[in-house]
Amino acid sequence: MSTREDQLLQTVGTLADSLVDDFDIVDLLQLLVDECTSIFDAAAAGILLLSPAGDLEVIVSTSERSELVGLMQVEAGEGPCVEAVATGQVVSVEDLREVGGRWPKFADDARRSGFASLHAIPMRLRNSILGSLNLFRDRPGVLNEPDAAAARTLTDIATISILQQRIVEESLTTQSKLQHALDSRVVIEQAKGYIAQSHGLDMDGAFRLIRAHARSTQTRLSVVAEAIISGSLRL
Repeated sequence: MSTREDQLLQTVGTLADSLVDDFDIVDLLQLLVDECTSIFDAAAAGILLLSPAGDLEVIVSTSERSELVGLMQVEAGEGPCVEAVATGQVVSVEDLREVGGRWPKFADDARRSGFASLHAIPMRLRNSILGSLNLFRDRPGVLNEPDAAAARTLTDIATISILQQRIVEESLTTQSKLQHALDSRVVIEQAKGYIAQSHGLDMDGAFRLIRAHARSTQTRLSVVAEAIISGSLRL
């Protein structure tokens, strides 16, 4: 097995080991681009991610130069990285001096960047496209199929990790809201019991009284219930 293959496997293992409960996405992606520069003999690497608003943003890079090229494409609204995200396909540009016909707005910036070739691999899982991993080289040349396959493997791991964290965060948000609802219900039941006893009402009557006050004052039921229990509100 070659040294390059060893490094690829080691990177896969490192990325997998990084997926602990409290892992940081930026740290993970920075590790990915740092390793990609040596694995794929790239001068630099960077990642563009789609924001919640749908805008592409540079999230990590290995150099100011590669970050600038990413920003140039975002501002121009075109370029290999933008196209990779839009199509979900690998976009390999073997010579950045010959992109004028394809991306005229980006062409001049590409030539001034000093990079000779650029290869964009979409961060995609099924129909979800999160961004792109972008490899910058100082020499012209295509991204051969073994390199493209290896790069896709690494981006798949990063993509799955981001989606996994989003699911966890959404789940935690849902659980938090559910727990808050359950806690609020307990407080409301306690307030109903207090009003029922203090006003000589049944539980339904007590709840109607609490609800009427909440509606008239445009206050949440749980807030009214907490005030009743604490003694700061008397109906």
